Amino acid sequence: MDSDGTQDARGTQANPVPRPAGPARPPSTPPSTPPRPDRAPGVPPAPGQPPRAASAVAAWLDEERPAAGTGIWRFGYRPPKAARTTERLAPVTVVGMLVPLVVALVLWSLWRRGGLPYQFTLLRLFTPDDWWWGGTIASPKSMEGAEARVVYDGVFFAVLVYGMGRLGSWAHAVRHFVGRRPQPARALVALLCALATLSFVFPGAFGVGWDALPVIDPLFSLIVLISGSYELFASPLFTNALYTVITLLVVWPFAKVGGWWPYVQERLAARRAEPGRAAPAVELPRARWPELRDAGQYEAAELLTAEVAAGRMNDVDCVRVRRAWTAGIADFRDTVLRQGGAAWTHPSGARDLPRRTARHDLLTGQVRVGRWVAAERTPDSYHDAGAALGPEVLGTSLLAVGPSGSGKTRTLVEPLTETLALQALTGACAVVAVSSPGGGPLGSDSAFDVIVGIGDPSSVHDLDPYAESEDPDEAAAILAEALAGDLDSVSGQSATTALAQVLGPYRSAHGCFPTLPELRELLEGEPAALSALREAVAGDEVMRRELEARVRQTGAPGDAGRPLADRLALLDRPVFAEFFGGGSNAHRAFSLRAVAHHPLRVRVDLPERGHEEATRLITRLVLAQFHTVVRERRDHFACLVLDDATGTVTEGSVRRLQRLRSQNAGVVLALRSIGDVPEALHGPLYGAVGCRMAFSGITTWDGSRFAQTWGTEWVETTEVAKHTVFADQPMTRAIHALRKLVTGKAVTTDAVTVRQVERERWSASRLAHEVPPGHAVLSLTDVRGEHAPPLLVDLRG
Repeated sequence: MDSDGTQDARGTQANPVPRPAGPARPPSTPPSTPPRPDRAPGVPPAPGQPPRAASAVAAWLDEERPAAGTGIWRFGYRPPKAARTTERLAPVTVVGMLVPLVVALVLWSLWRRGGLPYQFTLLRLFTPDDWWWGGTIASPKSMEGAEARVVYDGVFFAVLVYGMGRLGSWAHAVRHFVGRRPQPARALVALLCALATLSFVFPGAFGVGWDALPVIDPLFSLIVLISGSYELFASPLFTNALYTVITLLVVWPFAKVGGWWPYVQERLAARRAEPGRAAPAVELPRARWPELRDAGQYEAAELLTAEVAAGRMNDVDCVRVRRAWTAGIADFRDTVLRQGGAAWTHPSGARDLPRRTARHDLLTGQVRVGRWVAAERTPDSYHDAGAALGPEVLGTSLLAVGPSGSGKTRTLVEPLTETLALQALTGACAVVAVSSPGGGPLGSDSAFDVIVGIGDPSSVHDLDPYAESEDPDEAAAILAEALAGDLDSVSGQSATTALAQVLGPYRSAHGCFPTLPELRELLEGEPAALSALREAVAGDEVMRRELEARVRQTGAPGDAGRPLADRLALLDRPVFAEFFGGGSNAHRAFSLRAVAHHPLRVRVDLPERGHEEATRLITRLVLAQFHTVVRERRDHFACLVLDDATGTVTEGSVRRLQRLRSQNAGVVLALRSIGDVPEALHGPLYGAVGCRMAFSGITTWDGSRFAQTWGTEWVETTEVAKHTVFADQPMTRAIHALRKLVTGKAVTTDAVTVRQVERERWSASRLAHEVPPGHAVLSLTDVRGEHAPPLLVDLRG
């Protein structure tokens, strides 16, 4: 059959990619000479020099795109700042910290006045009686008694501080207010606290008038009691050393809390590394092509910078040239200097789409489809951030379910088709979009390279039913999936075998595969057709045996030929007479295999009315061909978009969906209801796709499938039970009665129970009744395994 260059996937024809009807390809003359640069290449502008006015494309290139979670629109995204009040001490903890402090102050005040009962019992028990005057509680008689009294006060103070500190969880409070701070604020706060504590230990050194805490005097008195004299304190060296030890002991806890030593080590390491480290290079904006300058391609970088600044390059041109640089093309410099921003233009000659309806960021390959709603279970990083899709998530395939009018085509399918078409112009993607019957085409005609209008006499292209396959078994498998993939009475293997027994002999005899009417006659067992084919393969013993096996099975119970012929009859209609390689060669045959070799933009339009079963068969045929051709190795991403996948999903297609992730390809399936898929395939289908989207208005039955797929999560629940208080004392009962008379409520006490329970992320009832119009619940998984939980998306944001 006749074919143009798109059918010859290996590019043996003179014109390997079809051109759309539209503007002529721009001439490949070199662009005008850019303005002379005002400084040497690679040198940043002077600090006082005002920057030149950037174009819109330059501003787009220079915009920040920080790393973000899966499905977040990265263009201009600003990660939320960590909330300062995420961790707060509970009021009970604060009260529990202050009450021991008050108790400690009261006890110390009573101790200083000698107001505690049996205060000096332990002191008299462990000291000699000759240290004290007789008839007194603890009046020192000698130097030893006076010093022992001071040591006794210091021991009580230490025990009091330790005990109250443990009761009040002071260490926890210090770690909360000091230990959680970043450096150097943590070290500085710890230093201030250490100085404040030292001012209580050495008030004279800080010039304050309060009494010193019993720290130094008890230690000095203990040394006096041990040595028996004051002679050691006559040595300034001993006294200064003692003061130093006390200071270090006081400061050591604050140094540990403030992390002084690790911080000092970090600063010293950074200082030692500074002399040997080169001065950091000035980071140039993307609009100045820093990657080219770093590689020494200054002329190309200056030319592209001037092209961007002058507005002669759009986002498609920038991404296409960057892709060529990343691919390591040998003549990159010469091509850029010769063609400028028009280098490596798409073979169709197009450098942009005629119209855009969605927001695209080709640098990250994302298209914005809405806004993540800031709900209770939504992670902070997703609050009010843009929701976006790209090849990294489409590579795991996407299933969208929503009733008619929910916005599947307008808010999801059309933006995805548009962004894939734009990425095809950069050479990064190939897209095949199958329009919904009666739903209108996906995008304008000038946005596609190939438009196959099945059943439309004005269509330029025809669809090759065999996908330019040269292997009869492969072609038979494709047709078997399309014709009998949804039949329970015919297995896929038997259908493939029946087709291969006919296709192999026919290709061996005629050098090509039969047209669909001829194939139908062979499967039905028409004597004339079989006799002619038998005579044609009379000299080929292998093919003759294949054909004889088919003849023997014709009409036998369980023969797959009759059901296959009945399905082919759906396509053997007058409206399809000029298609699928039949009739006159009025339409150029197009093979979907070209998608594996070229970044093509293909649209398949199905009949608008009638022929419902035929349209489903054609959709299955396109899906089967896509699964076959994407197995070939390629550099660009390939995606198939089905605006209506009703009756398309089969056991074989679900099995092949799981392999697309490793083949750099993906499929987008849009369904009005999951009931359009056989019930036995519901679980496998949800498990095969990585992205799932439930639109507003789905039924609880459809929602239950999503709920089962998204599973459960542990949530913390708080239950408060009110119990009536029954008083035993007459006075208490009277007070309770008065309170009930005044407030009208009985006196109750609250019993609070906090526990972890397992709940569904989204229940079927919530999906059916709590998703507002214009919203959807979306979960994503990218090809690296990163995922986003099912979250609510405002498709109008």
